[in-house]
Amino acid sequence: MIKKLALVFAFSFCIYSHAFAQNWTRFRGPNGQGHSDAKNIPIKWSEKDYLWTADLPGTGHSSPVIWDDKLFITCCDQKQARVSILALSTSDGKTLWEKTYQLMKSPMNGLNSYAASTPAVDEDSVFVIWPTSNELTLIAFDHDGDEKWQKAFGPISSKHGPCVSPMLYEDLVVFTQEQRTNDKGLKSRWLALDRGNGQIRWEIPRNNGSLISHAMPCVYTDDSGHDYLVFSSLVYGISSVNPKDGLIIWEKSGFDARALNSPVVAENLVLASCGSGGSGKTLMAVTPTSKDKPAAIAYTIKDRTVPFVPSMIIVKNLLFTFHDQGLVVCRDVQTGTQKWAQKPGGKFFGSPICVEDKLYCMNTEGQVVIIKAAERYELLSVNPLGEKTQATPAVADGIMYLRTLTKLFALGPVK
Repeated sequence: MIKKLALVFAFSFCIYSHAFAQNWTRFRGPNGQGHSDAKNIPIKWSEKDYLWTADLPGTGHSSPVIWDDKLFITCCDQKQARVSILALSTSDGKTLWEKTYQLMKSPMNGLNSYAASTPAVDEDSVFVIWPTSNELTLIAFDHDGDEKWQKAFGPISSKHGPCVSPMLYEDLVVFTQEQRTNDKGLKSRWLALDRGNGQIRWEIPRNNGSLISHAMPCVYTDDSGHDYLVFSSLVYGISSVNPKDGLIIWEKSGFDARALNSPVVAENLVLASCGSGGSGKTLMAVTPTSKDKPAAIAYTIKDRTVPFVPSMIIVKNLLFTFHDQGLVVCRDVQTGTQKWAQKPGGKFFGSPICVEDKLYCMNTEGQVVIIKAAERYELLSVNPLGEKTQATPAVADGIMYLRTLTKLFALGPVK
């Protein structure tokens, strides 16, 4: 009887552990907010502390996504415009499968890549977008690498080359296909597809801008429990969309440049920023609609402390921004009041994530900068990876994954 009870307990514990093991399903994890429930991730380490390292068959800037025992990552041969999606075992970093596609070469900024878009994953499928000036293609695979469906959505008119990543909401795959002003009749739109077959469930026609935005949407849940998708863009500022039918709930303009980083949400605010020329220009915080009042701009910040490429992160009542040129700023999220501004070293294109009130962000030189998420500045450590990177860390089931141009590192908790 005792043995039977022990077996039942062990089985129940395994189910419980599996159910609460955090997966990392999109860029910056759950809802794109950059928060992990991991414990004891080290703040200082050396090469011997990695659980494993893996060499990727190409370069890229995308971030890993993880579901259970599989990690999915993209890379490319930049010169040949050949792209790959790989599945790796989270236990040892071994490649489980790889699918390669040949794209048409298209012009892009030297900082961009054919493998800059981060996939999205759920319990059944992994979704990857290959966006170029010639064609935006979205492909769904099962976890064993078999292609479930593939859809093409036409070209993208852009100056620096597009970078579009998908997000998932219930049974939808959501992404943007913006166009700069062009003479080819190409129109901007935001789309939601059926996850199962790739059919368009709704699309929102959008006006073209002088430059396209690349920001991924996230979800804001209001006081009554209703979910809304939050988009940010040059033309419309911050927008709220009903995910059921694609109807616009509210929009607040106020951006004078394109939106590259993804919006973040607080309990009663949604925030996004825009920029150009390697620097942010405007940060905007909006109070969403409620039963008593319409959406309103809570505050705006217009100075060179505003981030351009890196997404922001909120920890408790604090807003942290990592600037492209290396400045890290802490603010009161409700008022925008600055608490501190420091340069820990290097420039940032990757975005920060938070683990146990510590911010992890990789600078472009390939160093993991770790800062205390607190009202007083405290640089905890700077850890070299040995290769440049523009990616963002991912964390799943207590393991942190760090991607450089050609390598992937798995970092486990301190024992």
